[in-house]
Amino acid sequence: MRLLTADDVARALEPRALVEALREGFAAGATVPLRHHHPLPDAAAARGMLLLMPAWREGAYMGVKIVSVFADNPKRDLSSVMGIYYLCEADTGLPLAVLDGTELTRRRTAAASALGADYLARKDARTLLVVGTGALAPHFIAAHRAVRPYARTLVYGRDAAKAQALADGLEGVEMATDLRAAVEAADVISCVTTSKTPVVPGAWLKPGQHLDMAGGFTPQMRETDDDGVTRASVFIDTDGALKEAGDLTQPIAAGVIGPDAVRGDLFRLTRGEVPGRTSDSEITLFKSVGTALEDLVAAALAYEATR
Repeated sequence: MRLLTADDVARALEPRALVEALREGFAAGATVPLRHHHPLPDAAAARGMLLLMPAWREGAYMGVKIVSVFADNPKRDLSSVMGIYYLCEADTGLPLAVLDGTELTRRRTAAASALGADYLARKDARTLLVVGTGALAPHFIAAHRAVRPYARTLVYGRDAAKAQALADGLEGVEMATDLRAAVEAADVISCVTTSKTPVVPGAWLKPGQHLDMAGGFTPQMRETDDDGVTRASVFIDTDGALKEAGDLTQPIAAGVIGPDAVRGDLFRLTRGEVPGRTSDSEITLFKSVGTALEDLVAAALAYEATR
């Protein structure tokens, strides 16, 4: 059985290759049971949770990600998401590899958003804005730039020092100091925050933009408001977004939209069952919460690339 460290996973999962692997993975499908959520009562003050995420594809691979989420970890200079991935043969259960789950999660999360943008962002998109300066931000920049030839990349964060450090560490990235001005300048806006209140109001959006939201992963979190949801053509990664993402659960509960407002998910997009963007003036929105299918695809790609 092979051990793949974070560096091994990083070298194996080149952004464009991972996007294409996810495209094939969603089109093919897999068996993905509901993920297990286990709040940690003794860690309530630190908002701790243990997640178990299994998936398998007959005749290929099966695996499970064991991951912890401690929302306050960045205050301790630790990643909020940490874990491992266990990969084995689907037909025999033969153990194949244990992979660093933190690096795997970051890269597959960014690649899934970029895959959504490949169907939903305008082909002539030239300015990318990433809102958020956490560990996911550089991966989202790399993944989105793998599917569109952006001429300009902006990054915005509440902590200007972190935003500047992120911009300084990446080629061709500028720090934005005014969020509204940055939103108005962008063709694609990718939000990777842990905010509980809307970060990008719908009133700021303009025709032709694509809003990607990957940060809000609980019903209490939001990155846009009701206007953002009602003004846009809404797409999701999986049905999990309708249960876990406050950007959708809150307006649905309030009667602002119904579940039928969602036009499609990554399964239907990759299979050609629904169109993506239908006009240059359309505002599109993609909400993702992650799925064990993405972990399985990424783990298999990393294993095969290092075999």
